[in-house]
Amino acid sequence: ETLMAASMTRKPRSRTTIRVPSYRLHKPSGRAVVTLGGRDVYLGPHGSPDSRRAYDRLIAEYVAAGGVGPRHEAATLSIDELVLRYWRHAQSYYGTRTPEGTIRPALRRFRKLYGETSAAELGPLRFKAFRDALITERSRHGKPLSRRYINHHLEIVRGMFRWGVGEELVAPSVLHGLEAVSGLRRGRTAAPDAEPVQSVTNETIEATLHHLPSVVADMVRLQRMAGMRPGEVCRINWEEIDATGEVWCYRPAEHKTAHLGRQRSIALGPRCQAILSRYRRIDGLPIFRPSDAIAQRKAERRAVARTPQTPSRRARDAARARRPRLKLNDAYTTTNYAQAIRRACEAAGINPHWSPNQLRHTKATELRREFGLDAAGAILGHSRLETTQIYAERSEQLAAQVARATA
Repeated sequence: ETLMAASMTRKPRSRTTIRVPSYRLHKPSGRAVVTLGGRDVYLGPHGSPDSRRAYDRLIAEYVAAGGVGPRHEAATLSIDELVLRYWRHAQSYYGTRTPEGTIRPALRRFRKLYGETSAAELGPLRFKAFRDALITERSRHGKPLSRRYINHHLEIVRGMFRWGVGEELVAPSVLHGLEAVSGLRRGRTAAPDAEPVQSVTNETIEATLHHLPSVVADMVRLQRMAGMRPGEVCRINWEEIDATGEVWCYRPAEHKTAHLGRQRSIALGPRCQAILSRYRRIDGLPIFRPSDAIAQRKAERRAVARTPQTPSRRARDAARARRPRLKLNDAYTTTNYAQAIRRACEAAGINPHWSPNQLRHTKATELRREFGLDAAGAILGHSRLETTQIYAERSEQLAAQVARATA
């Protein structure tokens, strides 16, 4: 269990090279044999064409399964083992964009309830018990989990079993049983419905900026003006910015709809350019980095220090800089970006706190009011106007104007 927890907290990594088992002779019987997953599989007379073909087929299946042996263990595979294998698959499949904030909480809660249970024994009643346990659970802030969040957890677990069926780790009948359990319906459950994401006022944003590190404050300003998604502002780098024209164009290689073959183009006007120009460095890494915020905080502390640093203290700080005990990430994640804003809201006495997603809603509302729905959809990168309507709140001023003319 400790090894599994450590694996789930490890950073996403690429799939390592799979060691291919060799084709060998079993001397007592004269047959060809190959060892897959700790189990010897006999292939027929050693050196025969049939044994060679059987070996090639088994090795192809072994490599396609990610180095996992024959599926004879499906009947005894535990939930813990299934979760660990699925998590490794997610890290390999999603790469650096592993959705840890959505997949990992669901897998952890499911393991906590049924980790030692055999995957083959999980049926609809146990899945309903998992759903009911989520209804009674509280978040770390003491709030109940929302209906939509619980349904998302259920779908993640179903997706894990769906993957397990495709890998022949789980019998298809188990997945059929889970699919028979419906999600929570609005008005028919004790789980509350989360409030829709609303825009945040400019006054609230300005009050928060005073309590943010300058790097995170620039991220907020850039996202606010360009209407980016939180992940886009966290990963922005100079290699993906076309700065040849009067209006720069940021084309992120990774974005929400990249897997659908769609391109994302974000226009950056003069004010956005002024922010980015303060971080001129071309090294292939994201523009906004936690290391810059740490360096700024240390410089501010030194500036207000009552006594100057001694030579020995400066030498120790220089040695720590050369051998840092804590390796910082090359970029902000959406999680610690939101955490920084939350801490700033607490310092400013702003309650309720606001999140980075609300900046996009604020931009959408302004664009729709000033330039119309088409312009808002173009800036936000929506392919359908229905999506823009979700983000852009109705303007009370526009409604009043129409009422004066027609009602």
